[in-house]
Amino acid sequence: MARPQKLADDDVTAALAALPGWERTGDEIVKTYERASFAAAIAFVVRIGFLAEAADHHPDLDIRWRKVRVALTTHDAGGLSALDLQLAEQIDAEA
Repeated sequence: MARPQKLADDDVTAALAALPGWERTGDEIVKTYERASFAAAIAFVVRIGFLAEAADHHPDLDIRWRKVRVALTTHDAGGLSALDLQLAEQIDAEA
């Protein structure tokens, strides 16, 4: 499998315009989702886990009661790649 390529800053900015709620923080894109309950937040994290496994691309997840913070970056590329944007789209669709 080819190593993912780091995206240019302009490409990341353009892609984020189509991903409401996602923000760039350094070499990551992040978004916080609020669920109806703690159990719903945990269930959402499980669904993200299945998406991440299928993509072989794993986000950092932080659960705080009903809120789930998702952070994506591609360590192999040294920053953001198309993998991050694709997984962000899938996570939004799951939400």
